[in-house]
Amino acid sequence: MSASVEREEYGPEARPLPFERGTDGPRVVLVGVDGSRTSLRAAAYAAGLARRQGAGLVVVFVSSPAPYAAMMSGVVAGAVQQTHDELAADLRAECRRGAEELAVPVTFLCRRGDAYTELCAAADESRADLVVVGSSEQAGHRLVGSVATRLVRTGRWPVVVVP
Repeated sequence: MSASVEREEYGPEARPLPFERGTDGPRVVLVGVDGSRTSLRAAAYAAGLARRQGAGLVVVFVSSPAPYAAMMSGVVAGAVQQTHDELAADLRAECRRGAEELAVPVTFLCRRGDAYTELCAAADESRADLVVVGSSEQAGHRLVGSVATRLVRTGRWPVVVVP
């Protein structure tokens, strides 16, 4: 259901690594980022882990439409889209800089849709050995459930939730 998927690769040997599940460490680490404090901490954790393990890093930014987006005027919806585009550009630049600094192959994916669904699809497509996400900072997620909780319950990959 992805309307658009952007993919950019940075760093040494910015290409998919061979899939070798069951080795001593993860070969592909996937991290979900959305610009929040916890997601940026999760990205730092994932980058350090990928560097130490000699793994590839897949950074996924999912632009999720707000539930009330259909009721917004064209001007407001355009401003929201511009904000998402600027955030994606900032994250893309940070990935490029981090790939060069840490000498880690990084793939940046920009997707549109539901965060949980898109992270699952990206993890399956990249054959991720580990998924890293930040914990939710929204109070309502304690009752309804967060993306992190849903990923853990899925049980298809080891999931690290960074506070």
